[in-house]
Amino acid sequence: MVILVVLAVIIVLFALVCLFLNQPSFGRLPRGERLVRIERSPNFKDGEFKNECVTPMLTNDENRIKSFINFLFKKDPGLRPDAALQVVKSDIRHIKRDSDFLIWFGHSSYFMQLEGKRILVDPVFYVASPVSFINKPFKGTDVYYPEDMPDIDYLIITHDHWDHLDYKTIVELRPRIGKVICALGVGEHFEYWKFDKKKIVELDWNENESLDPGLTVHCLPARHFSGRGLTPNRTLWASFLLETPSQKIYIGGDGGYDSRFEVIGERFPDIDLAILENGQYSDDWKYIHLMPQYMSRAAKDLKAKKILTVHHSKYALSKHRWDEPLQNARNMQADSLDVLIPRIGEVVNWHE
Repeated sequence: MVILVVLAVIIVLFALVCLFLNQPSFGRLPRGERLVRIERSPNFKDGEFKNECVTPMLTNDENRIKSFINFLFKKDPGLRPDAALQVVKSDIRHIKRDSDFLIWFGHSSYFMQLEGKRILVDPVFYVASPVSFINKPFKGTDVYYPEDMPDIDYLIITHDHWDHLDYKTIVELRPRIGKVICALGVGEHFEYWKFDKKKIVELDWNENESLDPGLTVHCLPARHFSGRGLTPNRTLWASFLLETPSQKIYIGGDGGYDSRFEVIGERFPDIDLAILENGQYSDDWKYIHLMPQYMSRAAKDLKAKKILTVHHSKYALSKHRWDEPLQNARNMQADSLDVLIPRIGEVVNWHE
């Protein structure tokens, strides 16, 4: 009798897990023609995408489940701000298209206007996890929502982690998105979420696409990983570079330091603005996130005229103090780099 009860409990738990993982928000693994294309990619080996150099995911010996439980329930002091952060609520919908600017929404979400084109990167306006009670935003930072966005010409998604790709945000924005620009495999999520396949531009590393006359997007390597469920690295992670006849904007995405920054800096001289990861790092993840000691080096490798750091000031996804990334940015300024440190929601003109 006891065995039957235990077996029934196991079956019920398994069914609940399956139901949870089959929510639309988890997206869908690549299939069909997309999977065939993925399997032909030089970056896809042994059933998954690989980084250009050997990249351990976790560098300590602690059990991964134990490490995750400690992260969820062992709260270190200073992990979150004591008071609500002061942010700016800009009226983006009514800003004219005749100026270049950027508005950062906290973490890795930002809107930019580049030579008349409206571009939205990694928008997460609701939750940065599969469940709403984990990874809540800092007080005062959740002031922007999909209805605050104007029509978007290009939505850029660097990879499919929850803190870069929020299902509810994407579905609400869907009627106002012109095209989706993403790394190879991520388009499967968007097709599953009823986006028109013709509006999805999906690129492998070192591929490019002419979006408009005078605007080209280059898909470039990053040193990270991917996945929304139990199966990692079936979709690609990437950085991107937007190129016009007069400007180059580098979108770094997530990823640890390696030689790619120097390679990109040589391939694309005179980068006007480089947007780099700064935050949610730890020694355990030192190969898949940009550590503070490498931030200035990455910026100098890129030879960028100006730097903006993101991936901070909205969520606590690691164990460092919430304001440590802001000090990292100030340290980069002291290292003779032109680093922009705006408030969340502030209109930034990188030409000034």
